[in-house]
Amino acid sequence: MAALPSVTREVRLVTEPKALPGPELAVVAQPLPEPGPGQVIVSNRYFLVFPGLRTLMGGAPEGVPLPTIHVGDTLFGPAVGEVVAAGPDSALRPGEVVTHLLGWREHALVAAADCAAVGDALPDPAAHLSSGAAAYGALTRLARIRPGDTVLVTGAAGGVGSLAGPVARLLGAGRVIGSTRSPAKAERLRSELGYDAVVVPGDRSISLTEQLSTAAPEGIDVVLDTVGGEQLAAALGAARHGARVALVGALSGQLSPHRDGGSAPAEIDTFRVITQGITLRGYSGTDHPDVAREWAERFGDWLREGEITFPHVRIPGMERAPRALQELFEGRHFGTVLVELPSR
Repeated sequence: MAALPSVTREVRLVTEPKALPGPELAVVAQPLPEPGPGQVIVSNRYFLVFPGLRTLMGGAPEGVPLPTIHVGDTLFGPAVGEVVAAGPDSALRPGEVVTHLLGWREHALVAAADCAAVGDALPDPAAHLSSGAAAYGALTRLARIRPGDTVLVTGAAGGVGSLAGPVARLLGAGRVIGSTRSPAKAERLRSELGYDAVVVPGDRSISLTEQLSTAAPEGIDVVLDTVGGEQLAAALGAARHGARVALVGALSGQLSPHRDGGSAPAEIDTFRVITQGITLRGYSGTDHPDVAREWAERFGDWLREGEITFPHVRIPGMERAPRALQELFEGRHFGTVLVELPSR
């Protein structure tokens, strides 16, 4: 195994964000320490670019189980890499491939107890960075899809949404509808991921309410909402009696240049919620610790059988990581966004 470098690079927040993050990030070099007892050095191969960083940079609201990112801090998030050095008493050895939460750096000094060996559940290690567990958990634990249900996925071209539609279909949905603000992405959702219909919020020629009425003339049974705001309000207007709404994300707040990323207000018709017997529940993975393993097993089986794909883009090189986050917020990519680092 090659000797460890003396210097590694990481992405830091260098100025307080005034709007959406982008230029406020920089790639910084720093010495690479030796692992101590129970620690390992992981050479990261992939790390996730995700909208929740906007919330953490703006000051994480109460209840978010992750720390705020302040000026001078290194960004963090899910990553996959190879253990390249292990300290005394470490349960992991060099050569093992693991996941952990110290992405946004070439090498991570991390406690072995905070790593998870990837095993062979998934055919591609990068697939461990999918957000599919959130979609799967919300659809199986909260919405509990029934055969033939009509399902609406808001933000369907994002990391969660691009998997939520195909998963809903595999779980028995009869009709799957998505939303995206990009006509080009709408076509990809239909042609590549099998969405039956896609609505485009912001289309000046037809209201979102009218689009949903056309896409689901008999109403919607399940909503997996990653956006909030006007899209959630419109979804509730199209919901059938007894509809189940699972709230998974809040992109309308996280991607708004007018908010700090920590709130996503929505004006909803509570009278309709009551009279239609609609349930709204927020999904948090920490409330369902059994989902991650179950998802990995089913996702792996579906991938190997060709029943599902992992829509994602790989951005090569640490130096492109700050721009990758900006591009995510600008809506330039389809599916999950990963930064890929060269193997060492």
